[in-house]
Amino acid sequence: MRPKVVHVMASPLGVKGVLRGQLGFLRASGFDVTVISSPGSGVKKFLDQEGADFVPLAMEREISPRRDLVALWRLWKQFRRLRPDISHVGMPKGGLLGGLAAWLAGVPHRVYTLHGLRLDSTRGWRRHLLTFTERIACLSAHRVVCVSESLRRRAIHLRLVSARRTVVLGSGSANGIDLARFESTAERRESAREKREELGIPQDAPLVGFVGRLTRDKGVTDLVGAFERLKHAYPELRLLFLGPFENGDPIPSFTRGMIEMDRRILAPGSVDDTAPYYHLIDILALPSRREGLPAVALEAAAAGKPVVGSRATGIIDAVVDGQTGLLVPVGDIPALSEALSKLLDDPALARRLGAAGHQNVKAKFDRRLLWDSIVVLYRGLLSHGQPAGAPSPGTPARVQRVSGSSTSGGVA
Repeated sequence: MRPKVVHVMASPLGVKGVLRGQLGFLRASGFDVTVISSPGSGVKKFLDQEGADFVPLAMEREISPRRDLVALWRLWKQFRRLRPDISHVGMPKGGLLGGLAAWLAGVPHRVYTLHGLRLDSTRGWRRHLLTFTERIACLSAHRVVCVSESLRRRAIHLRLVSARRTVVLGSGSANGIDLARFESTAERRESAREKREELGIPQDAPLVGFVGRLTRDKGVTDLVGAFERLKHAYPELRLLFLGPFENGDPIPSFTRGMIEMDRRILAPGSVDDTAPYYHLIDILALPSRREGLPAVALEAAAAGKPVVGSRATGIIDAVVDGQTGLLVPVGDIPALSEALSKLLDDPALARRLGAAGHQNVKAKFDRRLLWDSIVVLYRGLLSHGQPAGAPSPGTPARVQRVSGSSTSGGVA
């Protein structure tokens, strides 16, 4: 019989963003896959295309004790009904509720993907609560998959999980990068020129881009501050924000006002596909306080664009300082503006960093490499109760793709 895998994610956007292509690959590799997620626009159609079954189940992104208990009970019922061989849960709410429900239902092999640590950008009672819930999510799993090495080290340092239960798949990432979707082509460059016209951006104007949620912990305020320092020296400079304003961890009202009022800052909100927009920009800015492994940095690199980011968890795994981009201290607005200025003044350097970033992503973060590692992990769990050759306690595992095969492998 084909082994059954049940994925749990609270956000339908997370399902489409993190599991795209991966679910179809798992099915082709011999697994039956079901996804439990909050219902959302297009998620059923997306999962049909991937060949995965869908169980809609509402889960709140933010803390909601009564609704969370109801969701936990419903998840337990679904696990009892589906009886999967492997549960794979992710994101804070899906990881906590899905992990607990899988444990209570006795799922024999439980995996939790740690995408990042929200607690790192909180204080007081909320930080204590998030620390507690993260520990529960980790304890509920046999394997905690960390999307980057620096995130793994951070989780161990905070005593959220023991080193022996952690694993980084390949070079890291949640789903790898579809290189063909982001690589520069003549057609995409022409489309970028058209989009610049639509947005009212002069073709020769330097453009710094940001892709992600517009929140405080993403460093949006720092980026606006750096732009304010730069715009007088670069009269044609533009700043593009792609992503929604969020009520959770909102940016200060004065920062939002500057974004909405400055004609040289463009914020069209969320877009259906961010891939074409990387070809509009000259530099991707990512001044986040924390990340897991930022897909946007890898996507920009795949498009041949340099990244200026903060020296934060996750970003240091995606950007090689001085080789594929530039890193600055977290929250350092003068250093951020200086790094952006360095690339604005030296387009040849920006091109070299972008080209090196493209090669780095191609060599280390191609999505097929990650998918192969997931199959190795799953088959190791099914065969041995843990990945074959798993390290002794206290030593982290790293599942590698085995050349020429998706069906065998070990942990190095």
